[in-house]
Amino acid sequence: MYGSDIRKRALALVASGRSLNSVSKQTGISRAALRAWQTRIEPLPHLLSNANPCPRCRADPGVPADTASYAYLLGLYLGDGCISAHPRGVGHYLRIACADAWPGLIEACRSAIKAVRPESGVCNLQRQGYVSVTSYDRHWPCLFPQHGPGKKHNRLIALEPWQQVIVDTHPWEFVRGLVHSDGCRITNWTEKVIGGERKRYEYVRYFFTNTSTDILGLFTDALDRVGVEWRPANQTRRAQNISIARKASVALMDQHIGPKY
Repeated sequence: MYGSDIRKRALALVASGRSLNSVSKQTGISRAALRAWQTRIEPLPHLLSNANPCPRCRADPGVPADTASYAYLLGLYLGDGCISAHPRGVGHYLRIACADAWPGLIEACRSAIKAVRPESGVCNLQRQGYVSVTSYDRHWPCLFPQHGPGKKHNRLIALEPWQQVIVDTHPWEFVRGLVHSDGCRITNWTEKVIGGERKRYEYVRYFFTNTSTDILGLFTDALDRVGVEWRPANQTRRAQNISIARKASVALMDQHIGPKY
């Protein structure tokens, strides 16, 4: 969506006697859009929803109405999400990468976006091996102030006070979003000698992997809050794994998170 200033400048070029083709080449705006603006310069009412301020832009800043969905979406964004500016507009794209193997995750991501920002449309863009769940809105940077240039692990990632309140209120939803993005539930096995006989022993554990020490800290802080025991697993130069393997903690994770679907 183009801002009103861009539309007015483009129409001023047309009014000066320039052809639609010439103005289109100069501005990058399609001739169809220019023709439409000659009839109606302002967007239709159903396209003006993004002009409505988000809760953070009000005179008295607030939070999204559905704070549980926001906590989940925040976890997804910190794990596998990004925000990028529209190249010729005033809005931003929120993109969450969801693997093709988990269609339930894709739908849960879509539902969370619609719950947090009902005014915005959501679409699935198929990529090789994954779906980019995408939404365009002017206010995604307001709702996710962790947005910034460069990769997340190369910059500070810290929650704003209002975000921390939401995470403290809905820690399981936040953990669920992080696990659904950068975590997994697997079955490990080992062999034990029981009564002189070697037997195979299987056990479930959860892993969370991220290259940002800040995001790892947010994850483990939330685990501490809900009483889940964890420990660092193998560490490499680029990533660190958090392991949850104790039986009681795995049972808690299964109750609130469970396997991806």
